[in-house]
Amino acid sequence: MKRKITEKLVKWKEKTNNRLPLLIYGARQVGKTYIIQEFGLAYYKNTVYVNFERMPIVSNFFDGDISPNRIIGLLESFFNEKIIPESTLIIFDEIQACERALTSLKYFAEEAPEYHIIGAGSLLGVAINRGRFSFPVGKVEMITMYPLDFEEYLLATGGKYYVDEIRKHFNENMTMPEAMHNDLIENFKKYLVIGGMPAVINEYLNTKSLVSVAETQNYILNSYIADMSKYADNNEMVKIKGTYDSIPTQLYKENTKFQYKLIKKGASANLFGASIDWLIQAGIVIKGQKVEQGNRPLVVFADLSAFKIYMSDVGLLTTKANLGYKEILSYDIISTFKGGLIENYVAQTLMASNHNIYYWESNSKAEVDFVIQTDEAIIPIEVKANTTNKSKSLDVFMERYKPDYAIRISAKNFGYANKIKSVPLYATFCI
Repeated sequence: MKRKITEKLVKWKEKTNNRLPLLIYGARQVGKTYIIQEFGLAYYKNTVYVNFERMPIVSNFFDGDISPNRIIGLLESFFNEKIIPESTLIIFDEIQACERALTSLKYFAEEAPEYHIIGAGSLLGVAINRGRFSFPVGKVEMITMYPLDFEEYLLATGGKYYVDEIRKHFNENMTMPEAMHNDLIENFKKYLVIGGMPAVINEYLNTKSLVSVAETQNYILNSYIADMSKYADNNEMVKIKGTYDSIPTQLYKENTKFQYKLIKKGASANLFGASIDWLIQAGIVIKGQKVEQGNRPLVVFADLSAFKIYMSDVGLLTTKANLGYKEILSYDIISTFKGGLIENYVAQTLMASNHNIYYWESNSKAEVDFVIQTDEAIIPIEVKANTTNKSKSLDVFMERYKPDYAIRISAKNFGYANKIKSVPLYATFCI
């Protein structure tokens, strides 16, 4: 599968100076190990791969002296592989399982920058936050990896022509031929079921069955619960799981703002705030913060007490919410779950495109689903599951803050009128 992150890895490799060891974050099963190993095969003479969860003996190499020369010598002896600066890629997978390996990256950065090292971890953010690690602040570069967005999904399923056409029509505000538009809407609905987890997409490509993908998705969902048990004590685990299980209910409401009372009666930020942080650091959920103004910089106007929580993958949300694929393919689900399902898709797509996620609300009377900040502008984004054109909230925002233009994401074709750029649901990755 072609992944956009590969371009970032190539840029990292090609740095002529100030290259630091690289850390890749991301939820379990987003494809970190696969893409790093494929990168090693394509761009290096050889690769040395260490998985600290599966190779505890290698963890022992990092006891005591963690100078680069000593570590390189031990790895060469253990793997019977010559490690050549600039030509060998060293992969430290599940690096959160070896505290000293993470610490050693500081010394590789300072004393041996000629060695190319990539560390990855499914629960790296959680492990670091627990305070046990001497994190090499300023000595590593960090990238977050997400599930496949709809563009990557199309490429994986043989739709490169579609991708090229979508980008062309987005950039030129051209109406897509109706037959192609309708075909892409059908593909989009299928993506709502399958989502962007590589194992799930592979299962669909191998079986062509939407029934079988739910089994793979349930396996991934259960692996998240297993991680909660492994990386949290019993009391924390109960709270984290309760928060996690409440997400479909949170998104089912017309107002998708997170409400602690939906976890359990009497729940509060004091009791469950840390649980949300855990899920974010594990890459399992995405947080959208409310802003009180639509001015630059958005972060200054964030209301830390009001936020929304989304699943990191819309396909996993579909399965976790027990939604039938026939309902989604027929779009019947729009009448009951349109806010949550489509909002979740847009949130994960914007996040994968390196946008911080915000929404705007004015005295509970007007709400714009997403507001993003680019180098040039603040852009309000309204999300519709169907082809509805009217929105009083968007009108209020535009009148108050005078943005250059707004975006309406919907089932409608491309277009531009009254300073509103119409973007079909399937073209969200272009934003």
